[in-house]
Amino acid sequence: MINKNSNKSSNKNSNKNLNKLKIIPLGGLGEVGKNITAIEYDDEIIVIDCGIAFPEMEMYGVDLVIPDISYLIDNSEKVKGFVLTHGHEDHIGALPYVLKQLNVPVYGTKLTLGLLENKLKEHNILSDCTLFVVKHGEKINTKNFKVEFIRTSHSIADSCALAIYTPQGIIVHTGDFKIDYTPIDGNVIDLERFAKLGKERVLLLMADSTNAERKGYTISEKIIGENLNNVFSKAKGRVIVASFASNIHRIQQIINSSLMFGRKVAFSGRSMENISSVAMELGYMDLPKDQIISVDEIDKYPDERVTIITTGSQGEPMSALARISSGTHKKIGIKHGDLVIISASPIPGNEKFVSRLIDDLFKKGADVVYHTLEEIHASGHACQEELKLIHTLVKPKFFMPVHGEYRHLRQHAIIAEKLGMNPSNIFILETGQILELTRKSARASGKVRSGAIMVDGLGVGDVGNIVLRDRRYLAQDGILTVVVTIEKESFSIIAGPDIITRGFIYVKESEELINEAKKVVMQELDNCMENKITEWFVIKSNIKDTLSAFLYSKTRRRPIILPIIMEI
Repeated sequence: MINKNSNKSSNKNSNKNLNKLKIIPLGGLGEVGKNITAIEYDDEIIVIDCGIAFPEMEMYGVDLVIPDISYLIDNSEKVKGFVLTHGHEDHIGALPYVLKQLNVPVYGTKLTLGLLENKLKEHNILSDCTLFVVKHGEKINTKNFKVEFIRTSHSIADSCALAIYTPQGIIVHTGDFKIDYTPIDGNVIDLERFAKLGKERVLLLMADSTNAERKGYTISEKIIGENLNNVFSKAKGRVIVASFASNIHRIQQIINSSLMFGRKVAFSGRSMENISSVAMELGYMDLPKDQIISVDEIDKYPDERVTIITTGSQGEPMSALARISSGTHKKIGIKHGDLVIISASPIPGNEKFVSRLIDDLFKKGADVVYHTLEEIHASGHACQEELKLIHTLVKPKFFMPVHGEYRHLRQHAIIAEKLGMNPSNIFILETGQILELTRKSARASGKVRSGAIMVDGLGVGDVGNIVLRDRRYLAQDGILTVVVTIEKESFSIIAGPDIITRGFIYVKESEELINEAKKVVMQELDNCMENKITEWFVIKSNIKDTLSAFLYSKTRRRPIILPIIMEI
């Protein structure tokens, strides 16, 4: 177990210069979300973050994606704990699943662990888990590692960078960050600490790359507050604001604007309700209780006195705002005169969802303010000039870009090169690839098992590539079931073949095709009988192959074919 605030020095191994330090990203490189990195030395491993990713379009029915932690489970006796940089889903969301398999201590700041506790309660494992709250500036220690938590700015409060002291040197991991000189909570990023670390000779910098393509600086969250006040001042009816539930600073500014113009505040959406409740309970959000109303109470107040803060800024089909726009929300509907503010930019891949959502809101009679009309969203990630500042302060010997898609990692590497770093000291790894470090050298060496585990409902890992392939076929070409009843002793057909289809063709308008398909099945059954083929699996396989070829020749589609043989 890690000893918090211990003053013991790192392991004094006489051969420490010969022992290699390993950095193993198990997720989050060249992809969105699922951030998790193992740092290993000798007989110890510490793990930075453990997040989820959201399913891609072709992952039909999948709810979320968690990292494959087989390597950690295989080396469970080495794992000393998880250290968390902040409370976003892509950094803590997988822990309720992972801690069931690998129950080790978890360390993070108060809000981060407050949000995690909420998740662990939902999974009924909170009492089994060990969580330690760490303040910015504090350190935790193991035999080989010392981890320091450094204050940073991000789109969620209590975020931090990590300075990890190892026998081979210091690793600085920025977490997700931006440099905001006027943050909402007044807690400015600790640039002084980064500068001091730079003077101590940092071995490796691992830095957020999400906005590495964007020039200049990220605008301050304070500017967004001023713009929201301007938008609120013009609203005549209800104001409905969609934002990321975890963007507590943004939600606070929405609350401030609401109170300024005499509006009560209602929260809609499960994650919005849960996270705002935790944030208020822990003191990270300020909203007087007499200014909070439930969605059931909205109609009791004049429209010009109501603000609804909801989820759905990415147009997710089942989110609260999507249901409001489609008229399927049980308690909230769009009225003429409503002002809807979408206070977020579309995540790559979500543009169509957001565009469709905006169109639906306009059709329902709402006025909609979104990112291309007003500056009502600020990124939580550093742009190029901020990244340059961190590199200049930290002055690392080696650099490994993290957090972002591959193009972001590459652009961040180019920034480091332009600042004078030797390209041979920059490492863009693949998920699962090992970076081995000593005080004087670094090299990519080998890979460990990694990848994605899909979560579908209560099933974890029971949906794989084969199931996804079948779901894709079902979505594209549908399913066709052939039912035949055979008398066991005489091996004669008593009933059928009957054909049932779903998502393939409209049967009433395709009777001729169905009849031809039945004849094809009948001929194949006759062939099997003539050749004395009696094994059910062979008969089913023959029916499937023959019918598949026939249907493709007629329709150029390949439905999933399920032959069912019943014997009496």
